[in-house]
Amino acid sequence: MPEQQHAASLKPSGGKIFAWTLFDFGNTAFSVMMVTFVFPLYFKKIICGDAPFGDGLWGIATSVSMLICAFIAPVLGAASDYSGHRKTYLLAFTLTCIACTALLSFTGAGMIFFAAALFILANIGFEGGIVFYDAYLPGLATPKTYGRISGYGFAMGYLGALTSLIVALPLLSGGFAPENLSNIRLLFLLTAAFFLVFALPLFIFVPDPKVQRTTSLSFIQAGFGEVRSTLRNIRDYPNIARFLLAFFFYNDGVLTIISFAAIFAENTLGFTLQELIIFFITIQTTAIAGSVVFGFISDRIGAKHTIMITLLIWMGVILLAFFTTSKAMFYGVGLLAGISIGSSQSASRSLMTRLTPKDRAAEFFGFYDGLFGKASAVIGPLVFGLMSVLLGSQRFAILSILVFFIAGFFFLARVEVPAAATETAGQP
Repeated sequence: MPEQQHAASLKPSGGKIFAWTLFDFGNTAFSVMMVTFVFPLYFKKIICGDAPFGDGLWGIATSVSMLICAFIAPVLGAASDYSGHRKTYLLAFTLTCIACTALLSFTGAGMIFFAAALFILANIGFEGGIVFYDAYLPGLATPKTYGRISGYGFAMGYLGALTSLIVALPLLSGGFAPENLSNIRLLFLLTAAFFLVFALPLFIFVPDPKVQRTTSLSFIQAGFGEVRSTLRNIRDYPNIARFLLAFFFYNDGVLTIISFAAIFAENTLGFTLQELIIFFITIQTTAIAGSVVFGFISDRIGAKHTIMITLLIWMGVILLAFFTTSKAMFYGVGLLAGISIGSSQSASRSLMTRLTPKDRAAEFFGFYDGLFGKASAVIGPLVFGLMSVLLGSQRFAILSILVFFIAGFFFLARVEVPAAATETAGQP
């Protein structure tokens, strides 16, 4: 493994933390508009002509983008640790997402492969960038504040999603009627611009950690070297290995719900586009509260126990969704889902931060967000999409997600968190 020394971490400050959270504020607009809400419906109803195979194609497109991220994120994460140019990698992925999102505004009926390719690239940019974004957390917080700072980031993200939904209201008032499609395509452009504007403060005000390199290897060579070393020595970090396995399963369930929530509500329960907007506004509101409140709870009772609580809530969400027969009941399901989505993701990032050696943050977050986070999202959306097509019922397909949360809970219970987590908490 190439040798390098990291200088002192970023000095935590309110200004840097706020600039960091604004990136979450901007990029979550992409998540809610292009992954969760508007574009999935646009892809199935307009691009695929509302054909039954639309669910399957959407699941494949989502899975392909996650699979690519799963392979490249650990290497690039390690390379950015070695080079000290974390911001350069983040910028490249961010601009890829923004550019491809803007280009999706030029897609229309029948442009299946072009639209799918652009979405895959945009989602790679979005998900790949999160690896480098998350890796800033250890330098912006202390072990005692990982939970709440992580929670602030997710809360700002959901606030950004809520803001983007409110901005989108007038453009979506006409639904997917032919005369309103130009407004929906304009929304894709606005989503790209929203992400761009609020990503800028991080690039301006949050510096990269300083690194002193002692070898002349290229950054990518160093990245492959560090990943190979990590894979060989993962047994030296048993708690990280156990947590990543748990995260693999339960994150699969979360990302599958995100990918198909709008399609399920519209197809199975007959939600109109306006009702979906209200539904997702409701989710974002409770997600903000869940991220902040559970951030403090995580610092109080520990991130592991916080995640276990949220997984129990997720199991309840799946069962309630299966038995839901009315729109009013599904709004209640949305309230619970909002609370659990913000809190489970925030507590997961906090726990990973506590277990990770600070000088290898981007490398380990490459495994967390990449190999395990993205690869987990390959299976769930693919299974849900195929079951929906084969069984002809999204209601029964949603039960498949329950298995992922149960498996995640089982493996998480075996993670041992050091009593006094420090920067060296990654050691067994």
